[in-house]
Order: sequence, then structure tokens, then C-alpha cells
Amino acid sequence: MNGWNAVPGEPRPDAGRPLPHTPSGLFPSGPPARPTWREPYPVTGGGVAAGGAMAAAWLLLFGLLGRDVAGYAWWTVIAGGLAWLAAVVLVRFGDRGVATGVAIVTAGGWSIAAAVVAVRWAQGGDWPLW
Repeated sequence: MNGWNAVPGEPRPDAGRPLPHTPSGLFPSGPPARPTWREPYPVTGGGVAAGGAMAAAWLLLFGLLGRDVAGYAWWTVIAGGLAWLAAVVLVRFGDRGVATGVAIVTAGGWSIAAAVVAVRWAQGGDWPLW
């Protein structure tokens, strides 16, 4: 056992010497074994909310330019494409949280436009975008 014979009544070979302490890892005991990398632009809830609010306003303003379902749908597609280009730039050079909010709300806006087109198509039987 452990490299020594355990005989009852005989002292252990390491008796009197302090046992090495192995840290549990619960409390830091020194520098980390590997470096910690921190994201330069962390995603925050406020950034996501700000990006979402701006994208919603952007899509609303462009959607109001359409006079009928086809106009609304095409303006929403154009506005969403421009918003996603802005989100790509923000992911690369700016705030990733804002880019996330823009992308989420833009996808939702496109879904709403697709639902409006599908309902009009189902009601009229004619494809409304051409």
C-alpha cells in the first residue's frame, strides 16, 4: 500500500513531515495554468435590446413605405438585407450584442412579412409579389 508495508504498531515513514496539500480548485491558489482570453466586445442584454429596438424601428419605417402587400413585403426584404449588412459590420468591428439584436428582430420582421404574403395568397389565390 502506498509504497510501504503497513505493519500494525509501526510508525508510518512520513510521520512528522507535513503532507503535501493538493488544492481542490475551489479557491485560486496561483496563476492559472492557461491564459484566460476575454472577448473584446462582450454581448450584453442592453446591447441586444438596443439593436432589437433599432431594427424594429428601421423595419417599421421601411414597411410603411409600401402601399400594398407587395410593396410592404419588398420594402421589408430590402430593409432587412441592409440591417443584416449592418449586423455583419457590427459583428466584425463593433458591438456583437447590438448585431445579435438586429439579426433576431430582422428575422422576426421577415417572418411577419412572409406570413402576411402567405395569408394574402391564401385568401386571393394569386401570388401577391409579382
